Amino acid sequence: MQFQNNGPAIYLQIVDYVCEKVLLKEWSPDHKIPSVRELSVQLEVNPNTVMRAYEFLKQQEIIYDRRGIGYFISAQALKNAITYRKTEFTEKEMPAIFRIMYMLGIEPEDLKPKYEKFKKQYSIV
Repeated sequence: MQFQNNGPAIYLQIVDYVCEKVLLKEWSPDHKIPSVRELSVQLEVNPNTVMRAYEFLKQQEIIYDRRGIGYFISAQALKNAITYRKTEFTEKEMPAIFRIMYMLGIEPEDLKPKYEKFKKQYSIV
C-alpha cells in the first residue's frame, strides 16, 4: 500500500484500506483480519498507527475484537463502511470534484454515460 504524504493521516488511510476490503467483499463478517503487528509489518508503519486505525474502526462498528484472539469484521461492517465512506466522500472529496466540474463547464448529466460505462466495465452494481 502506498501512502499519500499530502493526503489524510496515515491511520485514516489504513481505515480506508480496511473499508475497501469490506466494500469489495474481500473481508466478510467474522473474517479475522491481520493483527496490529502483522498489518504494521505488511504496511511498513508503526504498530501504534495501526492500533489507532483499529480503534477508529471499532468506534465505527466496522471491526470488533475478541480478547486474546484478534480483530474481526463485524456483522454490520458493510452498512457502516458504506455510511462512513459516503460521508467522507461527500464532505471531503466531492467539493474538489465539483470545483473542477464548474471550472471546466461539466454538468452532472455529462458524466452519466461515462459512469454507466464504468459500471459495465467493472461489473459494479
